Amino acid sequence: MTIGSTEAGDLLLLNLAQVPAVLLDGNPVHITEVCTSLALELGMSPWASDVEVVTIGFGEDLPQLLPTARIAHMRQATHALRDLSERLLEAHQMPETQHQPYLLLCASALDPDLAWEFADVIDKAKTVPVTLVAPANTAVAHFPEAEIFNASLGEPQQLDYTGTEITVQRLEHAAYLQITTALKVSGQPAHPAEGPWQEVPDEPDSRQQPQRLAPEEPTAPTSDTATRPSPAEAAGMSAEIFPALLAASTDPAGLRLLPTAEASAEAEEEPAEEEPGTETTTAPTPAAPETDGGEGSGEEGAALEVEESEAHDLHAPEIRILGPVDVTGVDSTGHGPRIAQLAALLYFRPGRSADVLCAHMDPVSPWSVSTLNARLQGLRRSLGSDPAGHPYVPRRSSGDDPYRLSPSVRCDWTRFLQLAERALPLGPSGLTDLEKALTLVRGRPFGGRPLPWAEPYQQEMITRIIDVTHTVATYRTPAGPHHDLSAARQAVATGLDVDDTAELLYRDWMRIEAAAANRQGLHTAVTRVQQVNRALDCSLEIETEQLINDLLSTNDRQAPAQ
Repeated sequence: MTIGSTEAGDLLLLNLAQVPAVLLDGNPVHITEVCTSLALELGMSPWASDVEVVTIGFGEDLPQLLPTARIAHMRQATHALRDLSERLLEAHQMPETQHQPYLLLCASALDPDLAWEFADVIDKAKTVPVTLVAPANTAVAHFPEAEIFNASLGEPQQLDYTGTEITVQRLEHAAYLQITTALKVSGQPAHPAEGPWQEVPDEPDSRQQPQRLAPEEPTAPTSDTATRPSPAEAAGMSAEIFPALLAASTDPAGLRLLPTAEASAEAEEEPAEEEPGTETTTAPTPAAPETDGGEGSGEEGAALEVEESEAHDLHAPEIRILGPVDVTGVDSTGHGPRIAQLAALLYFRPGRSADVLCAHMDPVSPWSVSTLNARLQGLRRSLGSDPAGHPYVPRRSSGDDPYRLSPSVRCDWTRFLQLAERALPLGPSGLTDLEKALTLVRGRPFGGRPLPWAEPYQQEMITRIIDVTHTVATYRTPAGPHHDLSAARQAVATGLDVDDTAELLYRDWMRIEAAAANRQGLHTAVTRVQQVNRALDCSLEIETEQLINDLLSTNDRQAPAQ
């Protein structure tokens, strides 16, 4: 695992299972930071899936926060010594477990007698790889050949094991708190849906199999698909991300049949690196504007009001954040990308002070006020003025005036919400606006690496996009007047481009291929979700496992009929 970095900035990996002990000198706070860094990396790294990690004197909250179950916390070193002894006994009785490494991370000084006992037990471990990381002051006498690092030294120091100089890796307490806070938030249950988002349909019962249809006779698109790109256009837009899904959309009959899911796994490309996403609704969104009219005028009135909002100022600049941040009139070179991010910040968090904006734009090295004003001038020149001559970035007449944008400035996220929240209460009749909303999505909101201030917005947007994607797929898959498997596939492709860890969308994809009698496509969807979860070192959700079993067993029973 990563023990530190070389002078050239390269990370240095050390196989801790090959050494009995690594000892740490220096300030106790810094020793704890080194141990914390090791614990977090080992708790999340895919190459450490077999390692059993025991923390002593720190990390009490890690076993509950990390999604893997590799870390155990012991209050006292004597408890860890007893657990190690029991682990060695277990390995003796069950030789198949002998290869699994056992790592003790101790941030507090060991009693001299206890250090001797650890050395004695580790020496007798033999076939089980056991490593102790602990303060050097009392342990060094019992581990004379151990590497000793100064945890407080911020400069390169010699690593005899490799003959290289390294700077030891530490995780400062502030960074640790930020990580654990994020883990706590991600582990909280989702807030119940509110307003129109309560209308997102539930999943079909996995026992009710979708009606199987002949793949060579796709249903003609209904009138409410007029605004959606054709399958050929869709393949051009997203083929790099989910080629198998979109190939099934354009020519499902041309796909080769796979005998098993395992065989298809060999042909599948490796999944891209992901960040854990969400599936269920989270924080409430702004309420949709009121509508008037009776039951018969609901859809027409909704469409009319949305069109009126579009026509409010067709020439006003637009901030696009449903993908990499892009702003009308702002270049993509030079200072342009930072100016575009500043525009997004002003749109989502207006009225902030200069100090807050400077810190948001660069939390590590905040902007100076002069830099902020220079970028604002660049943004003002890029956006220009409205038809009445008022700049879209209003000038401030005094130091107390807020930093803000003109209310006329548009945003694709606001447009997405207008379309979705109007359409969801209409059920399948709202498909036109739901699919129009998905055409606004160009990728992961705010791009792949949003600034910290944007991360909560990004998570909410991902959740809403998944909701809309699932709704479209649910309405487009069954036989009936709204049936269109190509449209359903394109919606799922859009959603997975935003979050390719969303198992809900993989289940939608499986149902689409089952409805199309597309055995190859079904195996592809199953293989892809299995690959993603292996990369994340997570188990499939119960609903996903059940659906796979139901669909594949049905597929196998009906295979001779095909």
